[in-house]
Amino acid sequence: MTFEDEKDYIMRIIKEMVRVLFSLMLGKKYVAVEMERDNGYEVSGRKLAELLEMIDCGEINKAENLLLESLDYSDKNSIAAAAMFYQYLSEKEEKFLIEHDFSREEVLDGISRLMRQAGYADVIDIVEGTVIGIDTYSEYNKI
Repeated sequence: MTFEDEKDYIMRIIKEMVRVLFSLMLGKKYVAVEMERDNGYEVSGRKLAELLEMIDCGEINKAENLLLESLDYSDKNSIAAAAMFYQYLSEKEEKFLIEHDFSREEVLDGISRLMRQAGYADVIDIVEGTVIGIDTYSEYNKI
């Protein structure tokens, strides 16, 4: 797998995790999760837009630390906002991430930790099965 293929693969996994998470949390099927910049979401006592602005300014580690420091893992809106944070971060160019001491693998690790701690660890298995070409969780478990 080339570097570009790996980057695309990680981005697909992250987007799929967010899509499945939203579908499970909100009870309806999402084809994709599109985020408006001024969406009003708050997480850890801050507006999501503020954290996204920090990402844009290259303060990625600081933004992630603020996101996670008081995240309420039992609050669906907080989990949704955190998932959008990681999806937004995954859409940044690899060069930008590297320049600011971050990587696409760290983004994947962050959203994976979020899902596990929020009680959605099964989503990771579902998504990994879907991304590698297995369409349903039950088919995944048959292997």
